[in-house]
Amino acid sequence: MKYLVLVSHGGFADGLKTSLAMFAGDQINRVFALGLEPGTSADTFKEKVNHFFDGHDFSNDDQFVVLADIVGGSPLTTFTSVLSERGFLANSQIFGGTNLTMALTALVSMDAMDKTTLSSTILSEAGNALEEFKVAAPEDDDDEI
Repeated sequence: MKYLVLVSHGGFADGLKTSLAMFAGDQINRVFALGLEPGTSADTFKEKVNHFFDGHDFSNDDQFVVLADIVGGSPLTTFTSVLSERGFLANSQIFGGTNLTMALTALVSMDAMDKTTLSSTILSEAGNALEEFKVAAPEDDDDEI
């Protein structure tokens, strides 16, 4: 089974999961969100991550697509450390700088694509979602006589 795990600083992962639920239907049951709350140490977050793994019956064949808010941040490095300790690192794909488009693409594509194709698709869609939204200024409608 493949799972999507969202990790972040604060409530970003939870908020992203809530937004994904609007699009994902039953697949949302395969999405997990873990956030490093303000004032919480990396060691305490590691306990939270270990508790997450202990609370689920993951098998050695399970695969994880991990999306984090920031590459190199404590949530991602801590989660990755636990993945490694539990023997899941080789079965994982890990990305940083996530956005909603990236998460939605990962969720709907992770079963249909091999790792290489999934990686390039996730990164491409994430990048394509970034653009400036320009609103045209209203025309000056002053009725001068």
